[in-house]
Amino acid sequence: MISFVIPALNEEKTIEDTLKSLNAFSGEKEIIISDGRSRDRTIEIVKKYTNKIVVYNEEKKQKISQARNDGAKLATGEYVIFVDADVIIPDINDLIKRAEKYFDRDKKLVAVTAECVVLKDMANVYDIIIFKIVAYYFSFLNFIRFGAAGGEFQMIKREAFLAVNGFDERITVSEDMDLFWRLAKIGRTKLPLELKVYHTGRRAHKIGWPKLLWQWISNTVMVFFFKQSDEEWKEIR
Repeated sequence: MISFVIPALNEEKTIEDTLKSLNAFSGEKEIIISDGRSRDRTIEIVKKYTNKIVVYNEEKKQKISQARNDGAKLATGEYVIFVDADVIIPDINDLIKRAEKYFDRDKKLVAVTAECVVLKDMANVYDIIIFKIVAYYFSFLNFIRFGAAGGEFQMIKREAFLAVNGFDERITVSEDMDLFWRLAKIGRTKLPLELKVYHTGRRAHKIGWPKLLWQWISNTVMVFFFKQSDEEWKEIR
């Protein structure tokens, strides 16, 4: 059983394409939506694909770490796959099959991530270069057992996810990196460069690469040393 967990907030523009790509998985699966009180048609759309929907009901703004954990609480699969709401996986069956082979070959492997590529009709040269560099960098960090992953795609053994107590809900940004750091302490993590998922690249396109790179670096450093980020992601839709 594969449990797909998608955090969502006002994702009516992209989430149906994401759900269609995940729904094409032919194996046993469940799709879980963790919604942060969307004000658009997100809930209406996701109900066409799943009835496993948890809606955040507290007054203060939900952190992405909370959203991911809230969705994971409903997961029953051997693997939990966290996917962002603007991610598309064209051949989900092939990707899952390839990923499972890595788990089968290495019993100490607890988590796998993938190279992130901006959708062809949205990508510019900066997207192609920077995301390729990030992929090789993350692959190397996982190889040396440091752990590294973005939130676009994380496939984790559920028992390992529970063993590290999931995402750290004190963290607003870089919760995805922090999780892989902690997973790398109890087992192996990996980014096989043959695994690719596609996304919109919307944040880089909206705020520009220089600002986004600075946010990535500064927040990662803050989380690594102090377990807190110095800002939160602003909603970009």
